[in-house]
Amino acid sequence: MSLLFWAALIVVLNFQSQSQCFTGELPFQPGESITYEAAYNWGILWVNAGEVRFRTRAESGGSGQLMHFEATGSSYKYYDWFFKVRDSYQSVVNVQDFKPEYVKTHIREGGYEAQNAYYFRHDPWLVYTEHTGSQGKKCDTLEVPECTLDVISAAYYVRCLNLDTLEPGDKIPLKLIIGGGYYELFIRYLGREQVTNRSGKKYSCHKLSALVVEGTIFKGGEDLTVWVTADKNKIPVMAEAKILVGSVKAYLTSYEGLKLPLEAD
Repeated sequence: MSLLFWAALIVVLNFQSQSQCFTGELPFQPGESITYEAAYNWGILWVNAGEVRFRTRAESGGSGQLMHFEATGSSYKYYDWFFKVRDSYQSVVNVQDFKPEYVKTHIREGGYEAQNAYYFRHDPWLVYTEHTGSQGKKCDTLEVPECTLDVISAAYYVRCLNLDTLEPGDKIPLKLIIGGGYYELFIRYLGREQVTNRSGKKYSCHKLSALVVEGTIFKGGEDLTVWVTADKNKIPVMAEAKILVGSVKAYLTSYEGLKLPLEAD
């Protein structure tokens, strides 16, 4: 139950090679908080496994309008014996053009622990990476295409895009820094569906599948499906994914501080 799974819940974006990565109105504001619960399945048994929260706040310093995106994920205490998770992602972005400034992560999953930091430069586009784990500290410099994002800033960027123009089968390219490496991935648009959440609320949604990177929980492949609200918020209300052992489902449980009303029946 990696936080990368949760980030992938809302990573649906279309990057073009252009000097201005984003222009437009933001559908979110500082002070927003969105929470999800994960349920893990192994065989016929479903167990509520953990919680993830995404939060925004204004950030001072630098130039332009900066926003701090935070995502934290943790397994429930009673689930820790099986697979303990305590993950934290921090991403600071200039939301006037959605160019990342820096990213810091602290990953604790089972017996694995690592810290990462990414510092972005935009002319030319470079990412200075720092990785600290069991083998000590390692630094690197990556040259990346324009408008490359990390998974957390990408999760918010997608909410600024218009998904209504897509047809079933269309692919949306991704340019992402994940785990200190650069990846070109994609999202496949599958059409529209109505989704009933655990709370009983019904949402009109865009349905998408995502190509994910092979790693600690994913086999790699198009094994993640996400249902994103078809209103202006574009908030995921449900997701399911195949993982190395079993599968995971995620459900929207609460939200506050939204800039726009969330449409539901």
